[in-house]
Amino acid sequence: MGMIFIVFAVIILFYINALTNSLCIQKEIPAERQPKVFRFINVMITILLVSSYVELLYT
Repeated sequence: MGMIFIVFAVIILFYINALTNSLCIQKEIPAERQPKVFRFINVMITILLVSSYVELLYT
């Protein structure tokens, strides 16, 4: 179950990064701010995935 969740999490992270890139292009976010946007979204998604994994682990 753990390996399936990790593969699923990696796919989600790649998909979210693609969506973030589309957001940056659509909203014309300057290139110097884009790394901050990507970092913030990746940290939030990682926290969400880790908390989901912990919840599945203990239920």
